[in-house]
Amino acid sequence: MAGDAPTDPATDEPHPLRRLWDRATRFRPRIVLAVVSTVLNKLFDIAPELLIGVAIDVVVRKDESFVGQLFDVADREDQLLILAGLTVIAWVLESASDYLSARLWRGLSQDLQHDLRLDAYRHVQDLDTAWFEDRESGRLLTVLNDDVNQLERFLDIGASKIILTATNVVAVGAVFVVISPVLALTAFLPIPVIIAGSLLFQRRLGPRYEAVRDRAGRLGGLIGGNLGGIATIKAFGAEDREAARVEEASAAYATANRRAIAYSSAFVPLIRMAILAGFILTLVLGGRAALDGSLEIGLYSVLVFMTQRLLWPLTELGETLDLYQRGVASIRRILDLLDTPITIRPGATELPRGATLTPLPVRFADVRFSYGGRPGAVVADEDRIPVLHGLDIDVPAGQTHAIVGATGAGKSTVVKLLLRLYDPDSGDLTVGGVPAEDLSFASLRGAIGYVGQDTFLFDGTVADNLRYGAPDADRDALRRAAELAEAHDFVSALPHGYDTPVGERGIKLSGGQRQRLTIARALVRDPAILVLDEATSAVDNETEAAIQRSLLRVAHDRTTIVIAHRLSTIRHADRIHVMDRGVVAEAGTHEELVAAGGRYAALWSVQTGEVAEGLIGRPGA
Repeated sequence: MAGDAPTDPATDEPHPLRRLWDRATRFRPRIVLAVVSTVLNKLFDIAPELLIGVAIDVVVRKDESFVGQLFDVADREDQLLILAGLTVIAWVLESASDYLSARLWRGLSQDLQHDLRLDAYRHVQDLDTAWFEDRESGRLLTVLNDDVNQLERFLDIGASKIILTATNVVAVGAVFVVISPVLALTAFLPIPVIIAGSLLFQRRLGPRYEAVRDRAGRLGGLIGGNLGGIATIKAFGAEDREAARVEEASAAYATANRRAIAYSSAFVPLIRMAILAGFILTLVLGGRAALDGSLEIGLYSVLVFMTQRLLWPLTELGETLDLYQRGVASIRRILDLLDTPITIRPGATELPRGATLTPLPVRFADVRFSYGGRPGAVVADEDRIPVLHGLDIDVPAGQTHAIVGATGAGKSTVVKLLLRLYDPDSGDLTVGGVPAEDLSFASLRGAIGYVGQDTFLFDGTVADNLRYGAPDADRDALRRAAELAEAHDFVSALPHGYDTPVGERGIKLSGGQRQRLTIARALVRDPAILVLDEATSAVDNETEAAIQRSLLRVAHDRTTIVIAHRLSTIRHADRIHVMDRGVVAEAGTHEELVAAGGRYAALWSVQTGEVAEGLIGRPGA
């Protein structure tokens, strides 16, 4: 049971390895088999040392040797042949078990890290948008890449080393106890010192490697952010300044690593001194016992060899602890990410989707929302950012409604709530008459064609990007959507037409070209609801006019919601909602709002150059 699980003393939580075991249910049989094969490998590995002592016993005691009495063979040459056969068997079994152990651990490291990386990535995709606001993408990349790689290295090397060392101590200790309990005591005297030192180093190394992982995350975040904004860095001539920031972060990472390395490097020399003490005691006390006849020569030889076998592998304990601490720190970060709760979950209801397009109504009723105030979040009032204060918007099926207002009025938040990137604090949001939280993500988002302010294109061809929302769309569908978005002509002029690579984030295209492709991408999936959030913000006036003409053609048989600063884009909307400070301040057609002389009229006057005295100064103008 979870309550009985070993806990991490630093956090009083289940140990990361126990958490990994609880999660890796389908890998448990392979883990057990890998452990068993590693234990057998060590047992077969120490067998030759025992056989050396038996061989010496044959030479010294002749026909009274252990082998002679065990196999009832008097001839010493026959006894040596028996030992040779046993040695061959031990070496073959040791080699076979070593091969099996290596294959199992390396296979586990590959498969488990693959599964954890995919699980973590899928989980990150399902986390609500608010979670990402306080996280750097570089740190997430560090967890998904670097930390998973550290886990792979620990399973590939560190886990088997820990098992081999433990098996070696138990098996060799048993041999000592059987042969000479007194010498067993002397041989084992250094082990408590080694264990105490190991525990001390473990406690001291843990925080140091946590610091290393933290510095790695910061460095990754900084580099990732800089690479994403390389054009801005160049435009402002900030190359030297950013290089200095990377240098500082890299130096902090190197310093954290050096502190951990300096501490772990001191471990092996101290262990060697303890090993020397144990070996000298066995050599001297065992030699005296052999000289006075109380210990057989062959057994004395076994103990001398076994002392080395018992204590010398412990010199690698520092490296093993190093792998262990790095692995545990990485496992904790991966599993903490996987344990992050998902606050926005899909419903089970599906919207009707027939052979012909059916527009759907959208309704916001007394919707309130504040960033940081999502359901289930514990956030102080002073840290909440109120945005919507009882929003009411009703968009009948098949109509085109526009939302306008000053920056910060909450326009884009409306779209985020519609897509369920966030959930309202209170109020009702329905799509097709169904509460949005009751709809599955596939149904809700599948019914929406979204074009945002961020013209994000994936690294692939034009066709790949157009098919992103409808993977099965044929070339005719791509062309129709491109024509509606006024994109077909420039796409046809590209070197390979629709098969032309666009580069990362569409870097090979202009801003206007990217904008038109994102509009075409939304149209390819033939959505029941078309959402345009500043969709013409990055195009010139001529292209904007062309897009307006195309939108008039595609909007009449679907529900369309347009958010715009350019009022000329939405002057033909069925209804325009003017937002101010999180509520609808006024609503109506273009003509009605201009005639009313309110906020919309002020905005219209500014954009048409017909600025009326007194209108500009009004709130929200």
